[in-house]
Amino acid sequence: MSKYACVDVGGTFTDAAVLDESGEVRVFKSPTTPHDWTEGILGALRVASEYYEEDFTDFLKDISVENGGLFTHGSTISTNAIVEKKCGKIGILCTEGFRDVFLFREGPNKNPFDMFLDYPEPFTPRYLTLPVKERINSEGGIDTPLDEEMVREQTLKLKGYDVEAICICFLWSTVNDANEKRAAEIVKEVWPEVTVVLSSEVNPSNREYRRWVSAAMDASLRKLISTYANNLNNRLNEEGFVGKVGMLNSAGGVMSTTEIVDRPLYSVDSGPSMAPVSGRKYAMSDLDEKNAVILDMGGTTFDVSCVIEGHISVSKEAIIGSEIPGISRVNVHSIGAGGGSIAWVDNGGMVRVGPRSAGSVPGPACYNRGGTLPTVTDANCVLGYLNPDNFNDGRMKLYPELAKEAIRKHVAEPLGISVMEAAYSIWATVNVNMIAAIKDITIWQGIDPRAYAMVAGGGACGLHAIALAEGLEMDNLLIPRTAGGLSAVGGIFSDIVSEYNGSLYTRTNSFDFEGANKLIKGLRKEAEEFFDRNNITEDRQKIEVFMEAHYPFQVYELSVDITDFLSDEYEITEESIPKMEEAFHKEHERTFSIKDDTYLECISWRVKAVGKHEREAVIPEQKLVEIDLADEPAKNSGTRKVYFKKFNDIKVTPVFCGEELVYGDIVHGPAIIEEPTTTIVILPDYEAKVTKFNNYCIQKM
Repeated sequence: MSKYACVDVGGTFTDAAVLDESGEVRVFKSPTTPHDWTEGILGALRVASEYYEEDFTDFLKDISVENGGLFTHGSTISTNAIVEKKCGKIGILCTEGFRDVFLFREGPNKNPFDMFLDYPEPFTPRYLTLPVKERINSEGGIDTPLDEEMVREQTLKLKGYDVEAICICFLWSTVNDANEKRAAEIVKEVWPEVTVVLSSEVNPSNREYRRWVSAAMDASLRKLISTYANNLNNRLNEEGFVGKVGMLNSAGGVMSTTEIVDRPLYSVDSGPSMAPVSGRKYAMSDLDEKNAVILDMGGTTFDVSCVIEGHISVSKEAIIGSEIPGISRVNVHSIGAGGGSIAWVDNGGMVRVGPRSAGSVPGPACYNRGGTLPTVTDANCVLGYLNPDNFNDGRMKLYPELAKEAIRKHVAEPLGISVMEAAYSIWATVNVNMIAAIKDITIWQGIDPRAYAMVAGGGACGLHAIALAEGLEMDNLLIPRTAGGLSAVGGIFSDIVSEYNGSLYTRTNSFDFEGANKLIKGLRKEAEEFFDRNNITEDRQKIEVFMEAHYPFQVYELSVDITDFLSDEYEITEESIPKMEEAFHKEHERTFSIKDDTYLECISWRVKAVGKHEREAVIPEQKLVEIDLADEPAKNSGTRKVYFKKFNDIKVTPVFCGEELVYGDIVHGPAIIEEPTTTIVILPDYEAKVTKFNNYCIQKM
């Protein structure tokens, strides 16, 4: 029987989410295997096949497209390669006189008042960034013809350096790409085997640094992603999977393996981009909320994102490593605050948590895999929040004594406090860190979190979510049953998505209708070709058009959806202009609390192609059974000694098996709810009610 599946590779665990024929979604976990990512993916899928009591080969056939199934995959492999500087060696051909664009970036360093702060190393070293005599002006005219012989000479130099790919980055190639294309032809004549990437094709932005660095990143990831994708597909095919895996992208959708190999830059942060997809689904279904803050706390990181009026927040300002590639990316703010984040005491006697993580190997001390440093998971274990005998659905045993010893040695003794007090200090400290991260993406970006719902996911988030909501005065908290794999679940609900960008400067008070409509038409054609390549029928197609603009004399743009203001042929008309301006004013006021009544400078345009899957993933509603569990002790699976700050002591606390709870059940705090892949701590004075879509709505009593 066909099933939908998505696997998300995290720093500590690899999550597999599976939607079966009945509409039930379940999450399965297996330790991440950094030495061989594919082994961790296969491990999570094997856990799923065991649950469904299927032979592994048969299970893989069930999730194959050929059999009506679907298998998608996201990971942080690209991100890790960039951050750890383990990308492929590439060469750059640039306009003569502009070898240092990668060094200077967009101006001053992060702290212009720190005279001792060096610039980060350029993404591509200077010796591999070679100049070519040519110059195109801002109007598209050729001021200096391309020196073809110089292109040949520089190509031979890069060949001598044994680069994997050559990236061509010329000034104003977004207006006229003739010199980039001709240079590419010459490079291929000199060195036919080398991969050639054009900046005007990867990211046609007028900002040289962003266009150049995004193209350089894309080129440096080509071999890595191609090798990884081919290895993954081959291993899966050997085990029984039929076809190719769909790959998640940073824009919050799915691409075919072929598409992502051709545009590997869009694989960056593909895993975290899925959490807001599932978070939006749950918030709108269970809470009827179009505005939500989405949390995803895993073993290594804590990720925060927002859904605003039903739209997932997207940004081009995301920093990857120390670079800003300027591509559309789901606006996810990440900090080192996961279950594996290491706790330590600084020289001032303050407890700190993260950003360093114990990962899956050696892992937290309580894993008994060689880790000796205290982590957030160790603190939760000592506080009694975690069941040592039923961690990860009973597949892992925890060792509280090892956790106590690590906390005693590294936190309690240096501070002169008890182990329990030290464990609570770790728990409270990581909560403060996470609240600060949530404020960064809400309050400091013009969003009042009190007016938003909170959807908390990730294997560790249920242990902290109520404290986070309380600290931010957020009244609406939803914890999905599938919280343990929120990003993986997002891959099941995601659409098939690709984006196409183009640059054209014009002003709304003297708008270039011909130029803008010509550009949008070209981008639409690329979107339609994407639909054709992926066999998406017309009834499953959707095209969205975005304008990126700013007020006069501003430096950075805001993105605005203008789809509803266009004609049936997706053209901008005279009637469109005031509507586009008003939409921009509204977005500017929401973001910065002010607006202007002046004209807009339109800088670039974006077309988003959205394709629906042939069989849409749907979660069935549950039948209501109104039961207050205070009167139903039979659903209480036992008790456990748990520490709560309100009592400043350990309290015997009821523990509930989540799989026994049904729509209408109410759990009063203090209590613990244990799901197969997550644990929820219900603090005193709070209650959890099972919703119609089988999740937990948590409110203050």
